[in-house]
Amino acid sequence: MLKKAILFLYCAFLGHSLLAQEELIQSFLIPSELTDHANAVVRMNDTHITIKNASKMIYKNKRIVTILNASGDSKHGAYMYYDDVTTINAIDARIYDKFGELIKKIRYRDFVDQSAVDGGTLYSDSRIKFLDYTPVSYPYTIVFETEVMHSSTAFIRSWSPIEGFYVSTQNASYFIENLSEIELKIKTDNFEEFGITRHSATHFSAKNLKVLRPEAYRPSFEVFAPKLKATLTEFELEGVPGTNHNWLDFGKWMNDKLIQGTQELPETLKSEIKALTAHAKSDIEKAKIVYQYMQNKTRYISVQVGIGGWKPMLASDVDRLGYGDCKGLTNYTKAMLDAIGVENYYTVIHGGKDIVDIDDSFSSVQGNHVILCVPDDSDYLWLECTNQIAPFAYNANFTDDRDALIITPEGGKIVHTKVYETSENLLKSNANISIDEAGNFKAAITSKSYGTQYGKHRAKSFYDEKDKILSYKNYWSYINSLDVETMLMEDDKDSIVFTETVHASAKRYAAKAGKRLLLQPNVFNRIESVPKRYDNRTLPFEIDRGFTDVDQYQIKIPETFEVEALMNPVVIESQFGTYKAAITQAENNTLVYDREFILNKGNYSKDDYEAFRLFLMDVVKHDKSKIVIKPKT
Repeated sequence: MLKKAILFLYCAFLGHSLLAQEELIQSFLIPSELTDHANAVVRMNDTHITIKNASKMIYKNKRIVTILNASGDSKHGAYMYYDDVTTINAIDARIYDKFGELIKKIRYRDFVDQSAVDGGTLYSDSRIKFLDYTPVSYPYTIVFETEVMHSSTAFIRSWSPIEGFYVSTQNASYFIENLSEIELKIKTDNFEEFGITRHSATHFSAKNLKVLRPEAYRPSFEVFAPKLKATLTEFELEGVPGTNHNWLDFGKWMNDKLIQGTQELPETLKSEIKALTAHAKSDIEKAKIVYQYMQNKTRYISVQVGIGGWKPMLASDVDRLGYGDCKGLTNYTKAMLDAIGVENYYTVIHGGKDIVDIDDSFSSVQGNHVILCVPDDSDYLWLECTNQIAPFAYNANFTDDRDALIITPEGGKIVHTKVYETSENLLKSNANISIDEAGNFKAAITSKSYGTQYGKHRAKSFYDEKDKILSYKNYWSYINSLDVETMLMEDDKDSIVFTETVHASAKRYAAKAGKRLLLQPNVFNRIESVPKRYDNRTLPFEIDRGFTDVDQYQIKIPETFEVEALMNPVVIESQFGTYKAAITQAENNTLVYDREFILNKGNYSKDDYEAFRLFLMDVVKHDKSKIVIKPKT
């Protein structure tokens, strides 16, 4: 009787599971609140990780995703990476139409198998198996199942119940079965805000998570989305054991096991570097000489091998070959600075326009980039070794203003990279503008950019002539029939100042109103639009990098004209910034237009967003202000 009861319960459970899966492959059964603004719906994403010991881990995943339109095709997630320490034990997929009818089965041998790197990578042992499917209609559903064995435990897969914008989640679960005697650390972020259920210390689930949509001035996705990170306090990475109770431990492991032994240099190179820096007056001057030497001798190329892609190339190989990835080039520069006694630290960081911190409260494998840190009194200088044209110690817009992990002989330490202050991020422009009786103008404008604005404006100096002209026409797109006549660009990498001098002209810039001319005095630096309005904004907003614009234009009007009406001086002050604009009349039919716009860096609640929009609306309105000039009577 007992066996019959167990068999009955098992059959009942199996029947329920089959019914549940049948419901999850029929797209018309998706709750309507999950399809609203969605490109794809994750119907199920069950992850089960079994840690057997420090060198063995099994990852199992079953994933059912309904793709609603072409924009969702990339969200199916039917792929798996593998390498020398990662073995795919099983992988298959099934594709269903909107009614749940099977379209196609894909077995192990049917997946496309190729290198997991692009053409910019010299070599890598990482490969990928992925589903290559061209849909004939929408919606369709993919069921993807895989089992993978890892012989390293340094990288325990994280969990993101919401997988990105325009993707909703119907069911997701994450469970780690730790069979080892090693302590497992888990950290969750933003779980309460999204109602994520915690069943135990290692078991979590989520249901009916609606779509997140991007909103103007939103923070990085990682700031507000739910995410789980997991790591062991004792692990192995390709046979190399590591300890990770805290960042000190982790950094010590990186220093001793990954970096040490990779920095031997040829004696000829050491002698050359010592000679080049012999007359330098400070360690910072020596570091600058070495940095420029590295830039002139090497080029960046991705090299994703060596203990999980985390061990740098030998410095001697970088010297011999003349190339390396971020790890190799940073380590090469470090080795040269070590050879002349300049203190410096190999540094792990999240590189990118979005500001993402290394999590100081959770030591684990983090970051996607490596740079070099050079102490400077009580501060630090940051060297981007993959950029062969960057000024010394310039790291704006990619590795600025975020927590990073410096690796010292004593261990790891979290420090913050340079914050480029609002006043440093300066664009200062002066122009001489002549308006004729038909409203045409000729102008010479000189702009100097600093800080984060330096990097943005300097980028155009690497364009060809045609694209340079096009960039100015796009930048001043509100000026009809603009003709860019000459351009001169000067890049002072020592002072980190980029100077542009442009001669330009335009037909009928000032609009005719009878015999009068309506002239917009802000010719070259207008805020043209405001961010989108939201009836119900859901996300906080941030101004991640503040800036300051200062403009002064000398506007010469025709001798036969006079001013009929000038704009009133404007001063707007708010928590978000300051705007000032004024125009005065000087001698010789010359008007002087002065403008200052300061946008403050800051993090704000969603409730402040509408006030921010109103501030920018005022700026746009006054940037478009007109003055009236008329023929003299």
